[in-house]
Amino acid sequence: MEDKLVTLAIHTFEKAQILKTMLETEGIDVYIHNVNLIQPVVSAGVRVRIKESDLPHALRIIEDSKFFAEEDVNVESGPKTKKVLIPVDFSDYSIAACEIGINYAHKVGAEVMILHAYFTPYFPSAIPLGDTLAYQINDDDTVQHLLKRVQDDMANICNLLKKKMDSGELPYVNFSNALREGLPEEEIVAFCKEYNPTLVVMGTRGKSQKDLDLIGSVTGEVIEISKVPVLAIPENVPFNSLSDVKNVAFSTSFDQRDLIVFDKFMELFKDFDIQIHIFNISTSKDEWNEIRLAGIREYFKKQYPDAKINHTVLDDGDLLLAIEKFVRDKNIDLIAFSTHRRGIFARMFNPSIARKMLFHTDTPMMVLHS
Repeated sequence: MEDKLVTLAIHTFEKAQILKTMLETEGIDVYIHNVNLIQPVVSAGVRVRIKESDLPHALRIIEDSKFFAEEDVNVESGPKTKKVLIPVDFSDYSIAACEIGINYAHKVGAEVMILHAYFTPYFPSAIPLGDTLAYQINDDDTVQHLLKRVQDDMANICNLLKKKMDSGELPYVNFSNALREGLPEEEIVAFCKEYNPTLVVMGTRGKSQKDLDLIGSVTGEVIEISKVPVLAIPENVPFNSLSDVKNVAFSTSFDQRDLIVFDKFMELFKDFDIQIHIFNISTSKDEWNEIRLAGIREYFKKQYPDAKINHTVLDDGDLLLAIEKFVRDKNIDLIAFSTHRRGIFARMFNPSIARKMLFHTDTPMMVLHS
């Protein structure tokens, strides 16, 4: 029986060619589909396809070569300008993310960048675009028409924000905007390397989103890949400023890296009056959880004497359901998760708790990397 082709990845044309060359040197046949034959370097969202039997070998090569890893960025020493990056797709939940991001920037004295990344596929019917920030286009659209639409939408959202500032709904902050062509998750992560934001604020569709969309969620990919703290705002968020947040939950797996992440968390929230609830990431009840949580709480209280900190041991059973019950019982306004960079195998077959929670709750979520 003939070995069928499977899609290994969807990349820009340039990155697809790099991946193709790398795999072919290892004896794997690679086929690139959905390429614009007239202007191949312009096309985004091309498919890299291989034989199904070659998939395990290809994944091992990608993992070993760290093809999906971020490049190291040399950051100049000296005072760091606080910046807030807000990727948008012009939806209602993007507006909510903008309002929260701008209010946060005003509180901490940061500048704001509004970013939109968009596709320009020449074969739109061949690429399933279910992601939050992927711009859908019709068959009769041209690249020029799409670009004009994107520019108009960006102008509209900027004018809306300016009107809200003029009316007093939002505080005045220095903000600008940028458009990027390509795969949204890749462009957002690349822009983070250039812009070096303090915080990324992104909208999500909340728990009503279909599980199928979770697989390719742009927000989920940014959370997994980016080293910058990400604040995910669901569409039904009940506030437009973090100043309204009173109870914040902080997860711990009793790892020393959590101590570093907690310091980053406290730096982001040092200007806010919040009650911090530390809870355990565990699926089984253990008396040591209570002891270790109490120990971590006391350690944090010594390090941050002005902080209001307590701890809660989650109920037995399903972890996600236990977290939901904890959020309801403690009136949690925001959940903070610590996570760390993982390989492509782990991301594909064992998603992080933070990513699982992304569309499992209507509570805003902050993810910080150790």
